[in-house]
Amino acid sequence: MVQAEPRIILAAVAVFMALAGLGATIRGLLFDSPAFIHYGALALVAGVASFVVLLMPTTADDT
Repeated sequence: MVQAEPRIILAAVAVFMALAGLGATIRGLLFDSPAFIHYGALALVAGVASFVVLLMPTTADDT
């Protein structure tokens, strides 16, 4: 059985978190809810940043 690296699984979770943040931001804009806009934008930024950091190669990946 092929074992996936935990970083790849966490990166996939980060992508879905970013998508949920985008959805929350759009919902906040449509229904004029500042809390949804702020938390959605925060989730979007955190998800994209986590995705980028998790998929950057490390020194252990050189082998």
